[in-house]
Amino acid sequence: MTKFKYAFDDNKRYHTWNYYLRNTFGEKVFKVSINAGFTCPNIDGKVAYGGCTYCSKEGSGDFAGNPKDDLIKQFKEIKEMMLKKWPNAKYIGYFQAYTNTYAPLEVLKEKYETILEQEDVVGLSISTRPDCLEDDVVEYLSELNKRTNLWVELGLQTIHDSTSKIINRGHDYKTFLEGVEKLKAKNIKIVVHIINGLPGEDYNMMMETAKAVADLNVHGIKIHLLHVIKDTPMARMLEKNMMTLMTQEEYVNLVCDQIEILPPEMIIHRLTGDGKKEDLVGPLWSLKKWEVLNAIDDTLKSRNSCQGIKYLSSK
Repeated sequence: MTKFKYAFDDNKRYHTWNYYLRNTFGEKVFKVSINAGFTCPNIDGKVAYGGCTYCSKEGSGDFAGNPKDDLIKQFKEIKEMMLKKWPNAKYIGYFQAYTNTYAPLEVLKEKYETILEQEDVVGLSISTRPDCLEDDVVEYLSELNKRTNLWVELGLQTIHDSTSKIINRGHDYKTFLEGVEKLKAKNIKIVVHIINGLPGEDYNMMMETAKAVADLNVHGIKIHLLHVIKDTPMARMLEKNMMTLMTQEEYVNLVCDQIEILPPEMIIHRLTGDGKKEDLVGPLWSLKKWEVLNAIDDTLKSRNSCQGIKYLSSK
């Protein structure tokens, strides 16, 4: 196989977020994870109570800042750590925890603009749900998109509504597609989140979700492994043997199969994650993040494969 088009001399076989940032900005750029103190409509009762069954008490923002601190303090603390190694770096404010468009417009404006005003910030990445894109919010995001680099990270997790009910997602696939179309109409870059290993899903179902995202013509994707976190409904399901966890081998092979069907232009923002060790019930092998990423690289190499190889052959 010839060198993958979207790679440095590291011989990566997929389109990494790092490659995109380096080529877009020409310098080191970091995401700074922020907890802006929001909640979710399936936590506060608007849609449901309790949240998604896998969600931690931090609202899937386990490595975001402390919500007790104001946004500027959160941002500057993380920036100071990065400056020690990368004194000339730039930053993207990442509104990560909970649902970051679930508030009155004026509240959203105050929080987003506060981060945009910070020195060396080159954009915002806003994580949210597809059912929390009110028209006035989308109009404001469109305006933001014209004056800064903006990404909206949309949680899909799965295209299968039967699974969405099991995990108390609180919206269906149709609602997700409607959210995508709202953002596309404003030319806003979309990053879709999916989760491998959800209860009841087999290989074919997880591949179907990846294939659906591949056909959406969106900017990027984040592929997550299901982490079972202490004191969550998902942990109780596992304790009662109502679900099984993926092995590392299963996960690596699945992710490589998913990479092969994604268009090569689609940026892969994440291929796995690393939950907090003290809170993780399983899979414990996921704590060795770099081992997992290296296994993905090695598997693609052994296949003489790369991102998009099967996407292109299917067109």
